[in-house]
Amino acid sequence: MAESPESGACLLPERGILKLQGSDTRAFLQGLISNDIERGTADRAVYAGLLTPQGKFLFDFFIAEWDGALWLDCLGETRADLLRRLSMYKLRSDVAVEDVTDQFSVVAVFGAAASALAGDSINNLGRTLPVAGGLAFVDPRVPDLGVRLLLDRSEAEARAAELAGQLLKPDAYDRHRLALGVPEGGKDILANGSFLMDSNFDELHGVDHFKGCYIGQEITSRTKRRGKLRKRLLPVDFDGPAPESGTDITAGPVQLGTVFSSQGSRAIALIRLDRLDEVADADISAAGRRLRIVRPDWIPAEALRTI
Repeated sequence: MAESPESGACLLPERGILKLQGSDTRAFLQGLISNDIERGTADRAVYAGLLTPQGKFLFDFFIAEWDGALWLDCLGETRADLLRRLSMYKLRSDVAVEDVTDQFSVVAVFGAAASALAGDSINNLGRTLPVAGGLAFVDPRVPDLGVRLLLDRSEAEARAAELAGQLLKPDAYDRHRLALGVPEGGKDILANGSFLMDSNFDELHGVDHFKGCYIGQEITSRTKRRGKLRKRLLPVDFDGPAPESGTDITAGPVQLGTVFSSQGSRAIALIRLDRLDEVADADISAAGRRLRIVRPDWIPAEALRTI
């Protein structure tokens, strides 16, 4: 694992936690989410999305099993909407959905601290780890992202500092994921405006193309079969500070994409791959600031085709 220049733990106050219990919970989720719930066991967490019937992104989350329940680590500001949607779909199924965000905190551990915490399991995506009084798992998306923890809110700060060696400010985690080029739901993957394949769900292990039917599967499968994407979320590096989210990326008269979340000179952007052949790298800019498109190590070169 390539270690981050920073090492420690960050509390992620923007995250929410839902708890699902009941005899039908797994079958219920299997018909809704993009990943195979059977991959999620007491030993392994998974990353998944919930889509509209038209295949557009609504929510992404991590699912981990702990203490006889399934726990969803999700975006906090949309957790009430996610809970309502799950409740709407469950009908008469034996599934109870509870918002436990007030009781638990989500923590990210990365850099050398994650390697020390996970040991030989650090490259074993989704692997759950023994942590007293909480839940821990290797991030199922990219090994270098580190370890995620669910800890009792009343002692989360103290426990996180104890497990990771030091507690960092929350923006350190954003800096870390942006350095890796990993998009985040709600910041880069937009509800009702994004598709899984454009958002790198394949490379981030968030979609299973061989499982049974789920909501939005038809569009996702059709995009996969076509094999070539017109656009994709990618990291970009600016000459100077990145402009604000929503800024257009252009090359002369050619519209190439949109900037999303950023820190410093690094941002995540939605890039039109099908238009890159029309422009020279030196002409690409946003808000008058030149930029360079980057291919992260975790995206194979053939997946980008025209870059």
